[in-house]
Order: sequence, then C-alpha cells, then structure tokens
Amino acid sequence: MDLKEKISRVMKQSISDSEVMGVNLLVEKDGRELIYCEEGLADREAHKPIRRDTIFRLYSQTKPITAACAMILMERGLLDPGTPVSEYLPAYSDMKVEKNGEICAAEIPVRIHDLLRMTSGLVYPDECTEPGKATDRVYKEACDRLHTDHPMTTRELADRLAKCPLAFEPGSGWRYGTSADVLGAVIEVISGKKLSEFMQEEIFEPLGMSDTAFWLPKEKQSRLAKAYETVCDENGNRSMKLYTGDNLAVRNDMAEPPAYEAGGAGLTSTLDDYMKFARMLRQNGTWGDRQILKPETVHYMRNGQLLPKQQQDMDKWLGLEGYSYGNLMRVCRNPSQAVMLTREGEYGWDGWLGMYFANFPKEDMTILMGMQKKDAGTFPLTRKLRNVVISEYLR
Repeated sequence: MDLKEKISRVMKQSISDSEVMGVNLLVEKDGRELIYCEEGLADREAHKPIRRDTIFRLYSQTKPITAACAMILMERGLLDPGTPVSEYLPAYSDMKVEKNGEICAAEIPVRIHDLLRMTSGLVYPDECTEPGKATDRVYKEACDRLHTDHPMTTRELADRLAKCPLAFEPGSGWRYGTSADVLGAVIEVISGKKLSEFMQEEIFEPLGMSDTAFWLPKEKQSRLAKAYETVCDENGNRSMKLYTGDNLAVRNDMAEPPAYEAGGAGLTSTLDDYMKFARMLRQNGTWGDRQILKPETVHYMRNGQLLPKQQQDMDKWLGLEGYSYGNLMRVCRNPSQAVMLTREGEYGWDGWLGMYFANFPKEDMTILMGMQKKDAGTFPLTRKLRNVVISEYLR
C-alpha cells in the first residue's frame, strides 16, 4: 500500500465514523510537494466535495500570521516586546487580577511579550472563573452586535477585554486566551493601519496569498467549506450536524468585511495559500527575491520557550506533552514526551475548526491539514495523519 492510499484510508475511516465531513492534506519537503490528498465533502447540503481550492476558516491558525506581523514591527524598531501594552493601549494601564477568589489591582503590567507567549493572564470565555465569565460577557455583546450597524471594532474589543480581571499576575503563569486579539489591536496602533491592511501589504500580497483574508466576497463564497459538529443520538449513534454559530465574534458566513478583525481567530485561507506562509518561514523569511523577515527574526520566532513556572501550566494541556510555547505557536522541545511522532524544533499551531499547521525546520518539511469540525484543534485524526506522514518521510 502506497502512502497516498494509507492516508486516504485513514481519512475515509474518520468520515465513516462521523469524526469529520471532509479533510485534505498537503505536505512539502525540500522545496517540492510530496503529497496532496483529499476525501469527503466541503458542503454536504450542496453535495460539494473538498477540493484543493476549498477555503477554510482558520480560527487560531490565524495566530502565527499575527505573530509574524509583530516580528516585522520588531525588526523595524517599532515594537519592543518588553514594553507594557498600555503604551499602545492606555486601557491596559489599570489592570485587575483574580487572586484567591478576590479581584485586586495587578502588581505587574501586561507586556507585549506576554501577549506573544500567552502569559498575559487574558483568557478565553468560560463559565467557571471570574476572568472567564467577564470575557464571555464581552464576546456575547460582540456577537450580539455582529450583524448590526454598530459592530464592535478590533480596538473596542481589546479595550473591553482590559476591563476583565486577569487570571494571574502577568508572567507568572500560562493560559491560552485572547492575547493574540489584543496584539492585533497593538499592531493597528503602531502601524496606523487596520490589521487586514497591514497583513495584506506585508505578507499576503508579497507571498501571493490571494485567498487569505478576514472575509470572502460573493464570488468566493461557493468555495467556503461548511462547518460541522459530531452529535450522538439516544442510542449513541454518531452523525454530523451543520454548525452555523458565530464563535468568538467571527462571522460564520464570512460574508462581510468585519469591524473586529480577530488577530487570534479571524482569517480564512486555503492549504496552498497557507503553504506559502509556511514555506517563507522554512526559507528563513525569504520568498523569491523578497525578504519578508530576516533570518535572525525567523530563528527567534520559531524558538519560543516558556519559563519553568509558566511551562507547568502548559504541561496540563493533554496532547501537547513535550511542547513549549512562544510567539503564538507550539514548539517541540522533547519529542520523547510527545503523544505523536515529531522532531525537536517542530513548530506551528491549529484552529478550533480543525485546521492544522506544522513546520519541521531541520527537516525542511511542512504538514498542512484542512477540515471544518467544531471543537477539533489537534484531535485523533490530526495525530493519525501526522504519524503516517512522519513515519514515511522523517526516517
């Protein structure tokens, strides 16, 4: 059985088991494409199969691109990662933090590098903690206003998040949360441009990423994959249900230019488009005769590592054993601890709807996967496909 047949078999089994509706995978190594494979549907209701040009909602796979924008500003001397966020967003000058069930004044400022490392104390919505509940209220309002004539903007959302208590003193722990969205607002303030404009001018246009944006015009809507979720009936039988929610104030239909351009969740793209970004990083920031990032900057970007006290928190994330975190990406530090095949130095991230990105710098390889399954991220299908590819190509 050849590699493509192995991959197709794993994909088909996952589709049969109602894990996903459809999935595609693209692998590149040493400057050449090794394999592309696709199975299943992008749109069950319209009977449209997943194709190479299918457009996916990236959700958190947006984050590495936002980090690259910050690296560009850092190179130019416009952004200092050690500077308090309040220098750019004054709302962050009077932060509160939850300590032992009480809300009190934060003793340490949130700094830019806290946003890049997720050590800010900013969290995603939850129903169990005061910081999570406060954040949930902000996003619920943003979702309520999403389809009105007064939607929340990137800057307004970031400023509203500043009123939510932090989960811990900045730098004292690690928690996956809204840091990248606040960083998007910082990029806007420094550049004097909307986040979408900065990304377009500095990354998408130079790399030819013509299908990557915060929204899709009418002529591209037919290529946008639908999102699905796995549900079970009273007998435990699984099936796929269409998901149409606007999660984290990102429009599911992606049909209008958003006022809130989510640096942590808002982009759409294709595998071929995202491969251009991944390849640029593998090539130490170069693309043809263009230098998007300097080699030393790329080295810094892909080698983030948490402090021991911060790493203790990340170590609680099941499935990412052996990894640390920095510049809005996971970084493999100890392959022997990982629950999937990998190599030291591997970096990348995934998305809430199942998008997946992994770069292997020493081996000059990229793995990209595309799917739209609610609450996926890195899940069993991701690991299975990775293991098949890595066992074949990284011997």
